[in-house]
Amino acid sequence: MSRRGIALAVTGLLVLTACGGGHAASGDGKQLTVVMWGGDDQKKAVAAYVEPWAKANGVTVKQDSPTDYAKFRAQVESKKVSWGVVEVEPNFAVTACENGWAVKLDPAKVDMSKVKKELVSECAAPLLEYAFTIAYNTKAYSAENHPKTWAEFFDTAKFPGKRGFWKYATGAMFEAALLADGVPADQLYPLDIDRAFKKLDTIKKDIVFYETGEQQQQLVSSGEVPLIQAWNGRIFAAAEDGQPVANEWNQHLLSYDQVVIPAGYRDTALAQEWLNNFLADAKGQADYANQSAYAPVTPEALQYVQPDVRRELPTEHEDQRAAIVDYTYWAEHYDEVTERLNEWMAQ
Repeated sequence: MSRRGIALAVTGLLVLTACGGGHAASGDGKQLTVVMWGGDDQKKAVAAYVEPWAKANGVTVKQDSPTDYAKFRAQVESKKVSWGVVEVEPNFAVTACENGWAVKLDPAKVDMSKVKKELVSECAAPLLEYAFTIAYNTKAYSAENHPKTWAEFFDTAKFPGKRGFWKYATGAMFEAALLADGVPADQLYPLDIDRAFKKLDTIKKDIVFYETGEQQQQLVSSGEVPLIQAWNGRIFAAAEDGQPVANEWNQHLLSYDQVVIPAGYRDTALAQEWLNNFLADAKGQADYANQSAYAPVTPEALQYVQPDVRRELPTEHEDQRAAIVDYTYWAEHYDEVTERLNEWMAQ
């Protein structure tokens, strides 16, 4: 499955840090394999909050990408697990935990007391927060005159032009459609999928689907798709590069990525040691936030985020939030909705 910032060209294993010492996975020293979605996001994340810990503790860090759920499951079921800590969507974390594919985190070893309770689960801890926003091309629409609600986003008469959505069921298009159709934010779940498809039907001819963060940026920056449901960090990065884009924060939907440890990993204790360090590493989280505009998961880290970046984090716009995406719902309904979405897109 494609996800935020995925770069399919980044594959294989790369040794990033080679330090001595310890017992081990490899036999020569402590080793941790980190798996994320790839691309620049992964490079920045590893440099910000994995490498410093590894160097201080004599750990060799390896990377693989992108996260692949089928591969994750296959490793666990074959009892040949090479992945250590894996960045996943929360709906998969729920499924992996229920099926015994992921390690149940030991509260004595992984302190999640400073993390928002809604972002954690028995087998997973949050890695970052991001928002699905209404993003717009600033040449096509001004700061004063652009859609500020999902109802306006769906109003192609008042705001003409193509609309962009991520082509996956968990991409918040159904939540946006229901908000646009008048469903109160606190009554979104369980989602009325029939009603959501009816609302999507009203703009189907104007929808352009994207698969990657790069495509998302290109579509809105070029003006080909002047209005797009976006990941806030991608729009921030494009704006930093001088592209004519901006985020509208009203009615944004909060999402987050989590990290899990595959069951059967040969050094679960080391993986939990890193995870515990990450949750306590306010400066490391802030360093990544400063580069990506994805929010840290512990409030303490916000004091280290640059003011101009902090304004672009979802944590600064909680009063404009519609809802947090309910990944427990998506863990139960992802397959059936995905099948229906694929059929709808093909019609």
